[in-house]
Amino acid sequence: MNRSKQGSRRSFLKGAGALGATLAGLSQARAQDTLIEVLRSPRRGNWEDQFDAVGTRAPEVRSRQPILSPATVSYVEQAIATYRGIVAQGGWPHVNLTERLKVGSSTPAVRDLRRRLIVSGDLPRNSGDSPVYDTFLDEAVKRFQMRHGMTADGVIGDVTLAALNVPAPIRLGQLETNLVRLHSMSGFLGDRYVMVNIPGAEIEAVENGRVAQNHKAIVGKTDRQTPVLTSNVHEIILNPYWTAPKSIIEKDIIPLMRKDPTYLTRNSIRLFDGQGQEVPPEQVDWSTNEAVNLRFRQDPGKINAMASTKINFLNPHAVYLHDTPQQSLFGQLLRFESSGCVRVHNVRELTTWLLRDTPGWSRNQIEAVIASGENTEIPLSTPVPIYMVYVTAWSTGDGVVHFRDDIYRNDGVDELQLSSTSL
Repeated sequence: MNRSKQGSRRSFLKGAGALGATLAGLSQARAQDTLIEVLRSPRRGNWEDQFDAVGTRAPEVRSRQPILSPATVSYVEQAIATYRGIVAQGGWPHVNLTERLKVGSSTPAVRDLRRRLIVSGDLPRNSGDSPVYDTFLDEAVKRFQMRHGMTADGVIGDVTLAALNVPAPIRLGQLETNLVRLHSMSGFLGDRYVMVNIPGAEIEAVENGRVAQNHKAIVGKTDRQTPVLTSNVHEIILNPYWTAPKSIIEKDIIPLMRKDPTYLTRNSIRLFDGQGQEVPPEQVDWSTNEAVNLRFRQDPGKINAMASTKINFLNPHAVYLHDTPQQSLFGQLLRFESSGCVRVHNVRELTTWLLRDTPGWSRNQIEAVIASGENTEIPLSTPVPIYMVYVTAWSTGDGVVHFRDDIYRNDGVDELQLSSTSL
């Protein structure tokens, strides 16, 4: 037995002895039973796995480092050097799992999984070669999932397995591709700004070089993509009207009206002609596409497509950030469901942050206006820059490297479209 393991066992026994001392007031039998329970606890794992990993956990994945921070470029350069070394050493093993793993499962494939996670830094190198899926391996899988924008549940489903088996040379190329993108955004972006990372379906509100808020987002479908752009948030609209773009009228609403003539009325959507006169739905010939020449406007309310809030910024694509009545979508792994605009989880937190320097708009005032149902336009005293970017790989330092699905196929490698993998 090596010295480190002897020391680890001595530390454990010392702790167990201290526990025994605290039980002095109990009967000797109860104290003995408690110590035996601690020693036999299944969560303790094997001696080898338990004590080799103590004090050698990988760095924390979560970070307040903005993706568009100037430091990110240097971190990605370091990651590229690391991944070049990984590739030169032959990359990582392919993981071939044919069964769902849980803590305590034992299968030869676990050894490949263990080696795979060691190479990528998710599992300490001195974690042994056990075929048992222990608690430390479970934590390593969760860390891997967090780095790839997945739900950190330790369950190796199809998407997690596909991400594990993306070859190291492809991940290296992904980092190199994104280094170019990050270089173009490495200048001063403002003391306060909003960043929407489209492939990550994530939003950062950044202040003084640190992430003040994180938000999940719903971004555009592959056939209705959210655009890359730079602008300034100049206005918040509470209880907004929603005007349907022509693409949605043509692709969605007209086909729905052909099936259900009550659709517009049930959803509080009214029609207006070019002179601003309201047009009754029954006067429209829905067997044709003549309706695209009308304006479709949905009244404010809980079923409004933007729900409580619209965050406006000038851009040629007519996109914006907004609330949504479909909050359940934020719990999905793949959040690419919109028609180009960006839906924001916990949008009122972001709204409060954006209106911080606009007098008279505290969180309480915002909530009061939303509760009133009154359509209210609020110009920001100081516009806040917004950057909608496409970044599928970056690093936040400490050797932590993040990857996301190349949802719009901009990286040019088929293996990076993990969203095409069956869930």
